[in-house]
Amino acid sequence: MDAVQVLVEFSGGAELLFDNCKQLSLQLSLANKEQWTIRTLIKLLKEEHLKQKPELFVDGDKVRPGILVLVNDVDWELVGELNYQLQPNDKILFISTLHGG
Repeated sequence: MDAVQVLVEFSGGAELLFDNCKQLSLQLSLANKEQWTIRTLIKLLKEEHLKQKPELFVDGDKVRPGILVLVNDVDWELVGELNYQLQPNDKILFISTLHGG
């Protein structure tokens, strides 16, 4: 296996930061990495897909408070958060709970 296929979804307003993209199907190459994690996925999303206001999505190498992350419909806190190793056909959902006022 030379790549991991994952589905990334954005909801709750997070999609606005990605040019109104609600879903990305990604082929993550394993050529230079032993394994992809949520941490490396967030870095890739920031560098290659985030279109505006990165401060509303990331804080350093993690998502900022107010962004819920689900891995296959399970809270990422239950699967290892940033260190979770992505598996083929995983679905990663980022939901913004941040609202302007």
